[in-house]
Amino acid sequence: MQVTADRDDLAARLWSLCHVLRDDGIVFHKYMSELTYLLFLKNAKQLRAERDLPEGCRWDDLLAARGAGMLGSYRKMLTRLGEDVADDVVRNIFSFPTTVFSHDENLEKVVDGIEAIDWHQYDRDSLGEVYESLLERNATETRSGSGQYFTPRPLVNAMVRVIQPAAGETILDPAAGTGGFLIAAHRWGLAQGRFDGRYEGVEIERDTYRLCLMNLYLHGMNGIVIHGDTLTVDSEELTPADIVLANPPFGTSSGGARARREDLPYPTGNKQLAFMQAIWLEMAEGARAAVVVPDNVLSESGVGLQVRRYLIENLDLHTVLRLPTGIFYAPGVQTNVLFFNKLSTGGDPSDSVWFYDLRSDMPNFTKRSPLKDEDFLDFENAYGKDPSGRARRDVDGRFNRVTKAELRASGYDLDIRWGGGAHEETPADTEDLLSKLDDAVAAVQRAVAEIGTIVAGRDG
Repeated sequence: MQVTADRDDLAARLWSLCHVLRDDGIVFHKYMSELTYLLFLKNAKQLRAERDLPEGCRWDDLLAARGAGMLGSYRKMLTRLGEDVADDVVRNIFSFPTTVFSHDENLEKVVDGIEAIDWHQYDRDSLGEVYESLLERNATETRSGSGQYFTPRPLVNAMVRVIQPAAGETILDPAAGTGGFLIAAHRWGLAQGRFDGRYEGVEIERDTYRLCLMNLYLHGMNGIVIHGDTLTVDSEELTPADIVLANPPFGTSSGGARARREDLPYPTGNKQLAFMQAIWLEMAEGARAAVVVPDNVLSESGVGLQVRRYLIENLDLHTVLRLPTGIFYAPGVQTNVLFFNKLSTGGDPSDSVWFYDLRSDMPNFTKRSPLKDEDFLDFENAYGKDPSGRARRDVDGRFNRVTKAELRASGYDLDIRWGGGAHEETPADTEDLLSKLDDAVAAVQRAVAEIGTIVAGRDG
């Protein structure tokens, strides 16, 4: 489709500008933060939204500053935008700004590259999709080490499609990242022609928080994103959520100085188990949730057991989706999605939990063969049209029902496998090697292009 090809081409052109910054020693993930500043200024002009920017801090002012001293002018602009702007979104995007440019020439080259693009063919929706494409490129850039738990967009889309956000509902992502779940919910609602949801999120990492704000801005969303930690008192700013969509961080806390929120019923240093508790505390009565968790949550003892018991006995855990191997960029991460509801008073809980195995007898997903939306179609058909998970049917033996009585007898173990799990795929060494070779070839191609540019400049 030509429109998609044009957007992909624009994303590729913007990403190629990052090679200019390598002369200033800037790694890829820092480039995205810098590009956020520049794209905001350019798109504010493109979308005729510069009224919130003070004079002297707009895109044309940056163009006028080209030449000697451009970097100094740019730094002053960033400082003013982070301190002197009335609009909260703009001020938060530019708060505590630090440019990673070191030379006027490189800043000018990137600005000229952005200016040379014909932006008139892109509306707000197109720009949002381009920015999403850039964020995914950033996540897959192995050398930066970023994005190791970036949630693949086909998985995000599938979770949204079965949860079915409705008009007027509050959608929360307590570990928002760059806002992928919130934006997917927004897009789904717009496609239904009847959506005016409220979006809330929390993101702890400052640069990622900026990216999230920019992402929502480009999609025309009036979301509220808190720069903070859901596991602390920062969560007090949230309102009860009708829907929670999340991929919380994995691992254990590193002993930060801030105190954990005191309302978690089962204190733990395990981040995913702490987030599971925070999520159900933020849910309104009648709310529904879809949360990505690693395999250990399904069977871990101690607090893990207490969390699973609560999900089954006090909430309405109804579906577990066992995800394929290799869909996250960190090697060896095995994951699942837990679907559960917070029943209204007097609500009728499910008597069973359904397990959909999308891991056994599945191909290895890598950068060379990425996950696609159609990989989830059978699961979505099996889940059914009821967003609360009450309209299920078996599909090719992958969807199996386990009664809650059976789960109680097993000690609330959710690590359910049939066929002995003998056919579960593990990451293929060959695929990993080919992926690394792809990275190496791309690096060589970039180096050759840069040498060609240098030679051409000398010849000129």
